[in-house]
This record gives sequence, structure tokens and C-alpha cells, in this order.
Amino acid sequence: MIPATFLSLPDLRCSLLLLVTWVFTPVTAEITSLDTENIDDILNNADVALVNFYADWCRFSQMLHPIFEEASNVIKEEYPDANQVVFARVDCDQHSDIAQRYRISKYPTLKLFRNGMMMKREYRGQRSVKALADYIRQQKSDPIQELHILAEATALDRSKRNIIGYFEQKDSENYRVFERVANILHDDCAFLAAFGAVSKPERYSGDNIIYKPPGHSAPDMVYLGSMTNFDGTYNWIQDKCVPLVREITFENGEELTEEGLPFLILFHMKEDTESLEIFQNEVARQLISEKGTINFLHADCDKFRHPLLHIQKTPADCPVIAIDSFRHMYVFGDFRDVLIPGKLKQFVFDLHSGKLHREFHHGPDPTDTAPGEEVQDVASSPPESSFQKLAPSEYRYTLLRDRDEL
Repeated sequence: MIPATFLSLPDLRCSLLLLVTWVFTPVTAEITSLDTENIDDILNNADVALVNFYADWCRFSQMLHPIFEEASNVIKEEYPDANQVVFARVDCDQHSDIAQRYRISKYPTLKLFRNGMMMKREYRGQRSVKALADYIRQQKSDPIQELHILAEATALDRSKRNIIGYFEQKDSENYRVFERVANILHDDCAFLAAFGAVSKPERYSGDNIIYKPPGHSAPDMVYLGSMTNFDGTYNWIQDKCVPLVREITFENGEELTEEGLPFLILFHMKEDTESLEIFQNEVARQLISEKGTINFLHADCDKFRHPLLHIQKTPADCPVIAIDSFRHMYVFGDFRDVLIPGKLKQFVFDLHSGKLHREFHHGPDPTDTAPGEEVQDVASSPPESSFQKLAPSEYRYTLLRDRDEL
């Protein structure tokens, strides 16, 4: 029989301390450093990746580093699979080509990727461990609500844009494509799905996707393309979920401002849907070719009283159309003039040509004066941009460039 061996008290304490340390030490997740060699491989293989674009000399980046690392540790315990969630970073000084590729204009910038595809909306929330962890949990939640009876499809919130997929089975390539699109566009549309016997009455000729636009009078639209074609399905749904004329709010103002395009804005009372519909129709009719040069927006007059005051208007004057170039604001004139063919288009062209800016500073262009009339410089004081104040703040980011004056 082997005699028992007893540890001395100091040795016993040391062994217990090591055991407790081993049991209670949390999982530590290393932040993946991305470079030109590994970035595509890592992002393409990650279900969800949160990437911190930073510069070592930026004080806001320095403050974020330990928070970002701790949030990664928290999430790693909940999603231990290496490809479920990836926290990564890019040193933009060392890899300026990557910063240019993703149009980084401020430090730190936190961008979300799904299977290598960069999401339109970056993270702009609170920089705390809890907020970052909650954000990732939200991104990992199922964006699709399952319908258990078809009657649920008739009781939808019709103030939202609803996308409904009807599938024979959940384990199918059609649904996997639908799910990928929903993960990308769930902030813009509500996604729902029905399966098997529940969906059968809606599957006349196989699986299908239906778009239900806001309002009870608008007709449904059916996707006629291939449901296994991701690009085709994504482009069709994106066209329905992201309207040509978007609403600006205090929540999305920073994001819209950072897109860098001037604003063409309709200020209207919330209940005045008629003016909004007129504006939407005229933008689609006159300005669809200008989609990449200016943002078409509408704003609640009550919520955005301050910008109205900048152009010497009040909610009582609404509806009002104006352009904010991020330097100055320009008023369209009488709202009903929007129905004059080409009038709204000319207003936007006058911005791009510099005519609006010149006329504010020097009076009408010579071509706008009557024959024989003496041309004079008329000094003016154009209203300053109001929405520029919604842009990313220098108290939160290190900003890399300023916009050109218009």
C-alpha cells in the first residue's frame, strides 16, 4: 500500500489558488488584426464581424481599445465558435489602402460585416462594454418572424414595409437566401416567413416573396426572379425597403450627413401625407437620375423647428422644400411650384452649378436680369447649414477631412 502524501500548508494554499484561478479565469479573446493578406479570408468566413478602424495617435481610439477588448471577451463566452462572431481591428496608418477601400473618414469607426459584406449602417452607439455586447447580441438574433397562421399576415403593422416569404420548408436554399437578405436589411423592413401547410395557400406555383408597402390601399408586389439568386433577391428587396425619399430623424441624422451628399428636404407636418406623396412622385419623375448626387429626404416640421427658423420659416409655413449643402440652406419657393415640370430639377441643377451660392452672395446672375437693366452686386447673408450640426462630432471622433463649400 502506497503511503499518503500530505502537502504542507503553504503548498496546499498555493495549489488551491492555482485551481481557483484556472476555474474562474474568463475566456480571453484576442482581437484579430487585419491586413491586406488576411482581411478577405477572415471577413468572408465570419457570420458577423465588428471591425474597429483606428489610429494609435487618436485619443478616442486609445480610449476604445480596452472597451473593445472586454466586449470581445464577453461575446466570446456566449459565441465560442471562432466564425460566429469576430472582433477585429485595422491600423489605418499602417494599412491606408484598407482605410481607403472602406472610405474611413474618422477615427475610430466601427463597421459591421456579414459573411464579408459590409453593412450600410456602422455602429454609432455608446462606447461601453454592455452597449457593444448588446449590439452584437441583437445582430445575432433571428431577424425573421415566423407566421404560424396566415391570418397573422393580415394583422401586420402597415406603417412599416413588410417582406413576407412563403416556403415549403425551412431547410432550403430559397430560405437561406431570404435569411441572408433579412440579416442585411432588417433595419429597413420587417421580415416574416411561413412554412409548410401554413404557407401552402400562398404557394400557387412554388415558394415566393411578397412585398407589402406601407398603407392599407397600396397593392402587394411579388418577386418574379430566381429565389436562389442572392444578388437578384437582395436588389429587389433593397429597392422596396430603402425608399427614394427617406425620413431624416435625430437618430439617423449623423449617418445621413456622413454620406456626404447635400440634402433636398421636404419639411411637412406628420399628418400631411398628401404633400409627402406629391414630393415623392415629383422626385421620382424629375430627379431619379440625380440619386447619386443628392439625398432626398423628408422631415417632421415639429421636430425640426430649428432648421426651419434658419430659413425664417415656422411649422405654420409647412410644407417647405429646401436644400442644405452643409454650408448654406436654400429655399425652393412656393411648394406648389414643385408640380411645374422641370422646376424641382432646375433647383437641384442650380445647386450643382453654383448658381444658388452665387445668387445668395451677389444677387441674380446676369442672365436673369431684364434687357437693359444694370447689373449690381447685391450683398446677402445666406442662412448657414443647420444639418451640418448632426455630422460626426469632434468630441467623439478624430475627423479626417472637411467638405467642399457649395
